[in-house]
Amino acid sequence: MLSDLEISMDIKKTYSISELAKEFDVTTRSVRFYEDQGLLHPTRRGQTRIFSSKDRVRLKLILRGKRMGFSLSETKELFDLWDETLSGNEKQLLLMLDTLARKRAQLEQQKNDIAQAEMEMDTAEARCREALADLQQRKRKQTKATTKEPESIEQK
Repeated sequence: MLSDLEISMDIKKTYSISELAKEFDVTTRSVRFYEDQGLLHPTRRGQTRIFSSKDRVRLKLILRGKRMGFSLSETKELFDLWDETLSGNEKQLLLMLDTLARKRAQLEQQKNDIAQAEMEMDTAEARCREALADLQQRKRKQTKATTKEPESIEQK
């Protein structure tokens, strides 16, 4: 169910930089950075940036792409293809599918690397625990041996 805030934002046609930053939990500096990278295109009223609904959607897609591991240049390339046709095209969809396949392969490799690192850590941890147990056992034996020596001397 949409909140009153979400409904009012859908109806609203323009947004300030602080409104977008607050809505998407990013800094205004981040929004300006995306503008500098050519990903957002606000109009200006004096020094004030006025963001459109299109900019709002783009910011949402930028952040989603970021979570999925897309670089800003990959996101820009997809935006540029979309802008060429107004409704997207086969080239854009093929690029998106290719990019998704590459990201998926990278994630699989990262998962494999993490699993390998965990196995190596498990092995190292087991060796450390075993060495520590051996050291503590030798220390206990040595302590028992030194405490028994005075008794054996007194008994003689």
